[in-house]
Amino acid sequence: MLKLIPIAVALTALLSGCGYDGHYRYPCQDPANWEKAECNPPICEATGTCTKDLINTDVTTTDEPIEETTNE
Repeated sequence: MLKLIPIAVALTALLSGCGYDGHYRYPCQDPANWEKAECNPPICEATGTCTKDLINTDVTTTDEPIEETTNE
């Protein structure tokens, strides 16, 4: 039982650093910055920090629903 205590302490210390601290790694990941010039092409393309590259989506699209297409 005493051998498990150091392992438990080590795991607790390692896992305590895995939490979300409320900050984004890149400023262009923050939705509040999506409209800024430095988060949109062509400015961000040189550094690869465009929002579309960081979160793998195009934030310039509207929130309108996608129309379904039928193949007839």
